[in-house]
Amino acid sequence: MPKDVKGEAPPPGRRRRGAALEAALLDAAWEELVAVGYHDLTYEGVAARAHTSRTVLYRRWPERRDLALAALRHRTPPLPPPPPDTGALRTDVLALLDQITTRLSAITPVLEVLTDSRTRGTDLADFLAERSREDDGGAMAEVLGRAARRGELDPSRIPARVAALPITLVASGMLITHRAPSEADVTAMVDEVFLPLIAHYGRAGSRTADSAADREE
Repeated sequence: MPKDVKGEAPPPGRRRRGAALEAALLDAAWEELVAVGYHDLTYEGVAARAHTSRTVLYRRWPERRDLALAALRHRTPPLPPPPPDTGALRTDVLALLDQITTRLSAITPVLEVLTDSRTRGTDLADFLAERSREDDGGAMAEVLGRAARRGELDPSRIPARVAALPITLVASGMLITHRAPSEADVTAMVDEVFLPLIAHYGRAGSRTADSAADREE
């Protein structure tokens, strides 16, 4: 339970009802998630932060994962705008990864919930998986589409796993460490891993050239 929360009742004349009460409860649950993480989230802590009783919370969300899911739906930031068009694949990818890193840093509680085996096969896990799919695929597809229109690559030759690699590496690293990668680490990953793979798979005529080389061997 946070030390600065005393669990006092709201001042007289400010009794919360309906949507206002539910929003206050979910704000408190989100703040408690940020403060202590999913593993240590308790009804007692949320109730104290919201200046209410545990019964009020149990009546609405009888399981802890239900409370966490409601808080995530209430407070998870909206999907970010499309990454800026910088004029080149390299800088587009770096801009996208900066957006994703910033977003994941803002939803640290989600990262901890994702690693908790007790949430697997639940509505909470389904919600997180859906948000992850929404975050990942469309933005990178847009970045690669721009690069194709500029003549930098042929997206039809790039395996889906290669296209998803930068986001996968950044997100996986943050799941493990619970902290954002440094700018130098992200740049090195793009320059030393992703772009060489794009050059290998995405260059025009790569399959034809590779097939010819295989025949010569």
